[in-house]
Amino acid sequence: MTLWNRIEQYFKCRYMPWLEKVFGREELSPQDVDFSTVKRILVIRQHDMLGDFILATPVLRALRQKFPQAHIGVVVRNYYTGVVSPHPFVDEAVVFYEHGIEWTPRRLRTFWRQLRNGWDLTIVLNTVSHSFTSDLIAHFSRARYVLGSAQRVFLGCTRNFFYNLIAPYDEAHMKHQSERNLDIVRHVGVDTDDSSEVMQMLPAERQAARNKLAAAGVEEGKLLIGMHVGAGKVMNRWPVSHFAELARRLHDDFDAQILLFWGANEAGLAEQFLEKINFEPIKGSPGGLRELSAYFANCDMLICNDTGVMHIGAAVGVPLLAIFGPTDPKEWKPIGKNFIALRGENGKIENVTVDQAYAALVSAFQSELVSLRASAAAY
Repeated sequence: MTLWNRIEQYFKCRYMPWLEKVFGREELSPQDVDFSTVKRILVIRQHDMLGDFILATPVLRALRQKFPQAHIGVVVRNYYTGVVSPHPFVDEAVVFYEHGIEWTPRRLRTFWRQLRNGWDLTIVLNTVSHSFTSDLIAHFSRARYVLGSAQRVFLGCTRNFFYNLIAPYDEAHMKHQSERNLDIVRHVGVDTDDSSEVMQMLPAERQAARNKLAAAGVEEGKLLIGMHVGAGKVMNRWPVSHFAELARRLHDDFDAQILLFWGANEAGLAEQFLEKINFEPIKGSPGGLRELSAYFANCDMLICNDTGVMHIGAAVGVPLLAIFGPTDPKEWKPIGKNFIALRGENGKIENVTVDQAYAALVSAFQSELVSLRASAAAY
C-alpha cells in the first residue's frame, strides 16, 4: 500500500463527516441542469484494475453519442494510458501517477492545468469501490456538475457529498459491470445500445505486430490462436497443464498455430507450458499494453483467464474463450456473442476441464475453425 493509500484510508475512517459539512454540495435533479451548456466533460476512473477500466469504455461511447461536439477527457492511471490514447471517444487523457516518486514538478503542473481547465461536467465511475482520491479530483476539477453513484457512502456520512448529481443504485438486481457504469450516466439521460468494450488500434500498430509475428514464424493463412496463461490472482489461473493439453488438441485437430503469452512476472508459467507440449509454439514477449493489444488483434481467437487481458482482447475485437473461477461471468465477461466464458464448479477455476473448453470452442466457433482450416489447406 502506498503512502497516499494510507492517508486516504485514514481520512475515510476519521474525517469524512467533517468533510461533508465543509465540502458537501447541494443535490440537484437532472431536470435542474441545462445540458446544452455542457461542452467539456471529465470522466474519472483512475483507481481501478485494467479490466474494470476497460469495462467503463461503453460510458465513453454513450457520452460521445449524447454530446457529439463535447470535449471529453479521462483521468487515467499512467500505466493504462494506452487504453485511451488514442481512442475514438476521448479527446484528452489526464494522467494520474500512482506513486509519489513519479510526480515530477512538470507532471504535477501538467495534471493541475488539465484538471482546472474549465470542465462543465465531471463523472466519477465508482462501481466496484469508492475512491476518496477520485472524489477529490472531481472536487478540484471545479466542474459545475459532478455526477456519481449513490452507493458506497463513506463511513459516518449521509450521502456521497462531493456530487451534486447522484445516480440511484439498483440493489435488487445483479448487473453486468458495464451496465453498472452506464447506470450512473443514465441518471442524466445518457445511454447507448452498444455495451461493447473498445480500444482503438492504429493500422501501423497492427502492421508492426504482423511483421514481428511473421519474423517469429507465423505462417499467413493458417489459424492463429493466442493463449495467455497468466493472471495476477493465483485463484484466477487455469492450470498450465490444461492450457497445454488444449493447445495440443487445437494444434492436432485444426493445424492451429499457438501464440503463447504470459505476464511480466510469469515466465515460470510459460516454461511449464513449454515443458508440457510436443510442438513448438510461437512465443509472444510480455511487452507493453498497446503492443500486446496489437498482437491480440492479429489473432483469430484468444484463450485466457479471467483477468485484464481478457478485456484487452474483447476491446480489440478478437473472439475469445475466458476461463472463470471465483468471479461471476454474468458480471465480468465482456459483452458480445464472440466472447464466451466457462466457470469452474464451486467457483474453482481448476474444475473447468479441457474437454469442456474444447467443446465450448468448437460449439461457438465451429464455422470459423473449419473455414480457417480449409483456407489454410488451400493456401
